[in-house]
Amino acid sequence: MEENRWILCPVCQNKTRIKVRDDTILENFPLFCPKCKQETLINAKKLNISIITEPDAKTQSR
Repeated sequence: MEENRWILCPVCQNKTRIKVRDDTILENFPLFCPKCKQETLINAKKLNISIITEPDAKTQSR
């Protein structure tokens, strides 16, 4: 039997509108949380969800 699980928001830990199965593979997926209005890039494989952190933009010096 395949397992289904809701993806939780990494910021506020509430349920999002996305449900994944154990055979779902997501790469660079923009996950949006309707409660805290945050968008986060995630990877998901075999119900293991990892957050992608992007480096901040650096100011240019002349």
